[in-house]
Amino acid sequence: MDRKADTPQVLLVMGVSGSGKSTVASLLAQRLAWPFVDGDDLHSADHVAKMRSGHALDEADRTPWLARIGAWIDARLKAGESGVIVCSALRRAYRDALVGGRAVRLVYLEGNRDLIAERLAARRGHFMPGSLLDSQFAALEPPGPDEDPITVSIEDPPDAIVATICARLDLPAGDTG
Repeated sequence: MDRKADTPQVLLVMGVSGSGKSTVASLLAQRLAWPFVDGDDLHSADHVAKMRSGHALDEADRTPWLARIGAWIDARLKAGESGVIVCSALRRAYRDALVGGRAVRLVYLEGNRDLIAERLAARRGHFMPGSLLDSQFAALEPPGPDEDPITVSIEDPPDAIVATICARLDLPAGDTG
């Protein structure tokens, strides 16, 4: 599903909480000069409060959030713009709802539980507590080959991860596609 650099597409950066999605996606968007939104910013205040208190979202909570993410993707593509968005997209059904015939490419940030737990323990100011990490891994359905993901290990520094993603997509830095 590789696209020419001048064909609008949205890169959906996914993975469990603490995998570096926001950092990597922000750097990726800067490097490509594409619009960026963190899917966390599309959560309702009630859902943020629920997660902050240590409770995972349920399906009823996720449905409107995924719809807001899908609307952002649609707006970019309708405007003829590429973009980068962050969404955990842990389950195949969520990814199917977000990709579903759209010009969307998955970027899966893959890491082991110990490394991610270490990162979550060091993270400050985020609403997602480390106590929900096990529920994240329990829900995770890694993307399969038929989803054509760009899978990148989180063991490298963010700049190296971004360079790997750009190389795999054949997108040079500064592309305005």
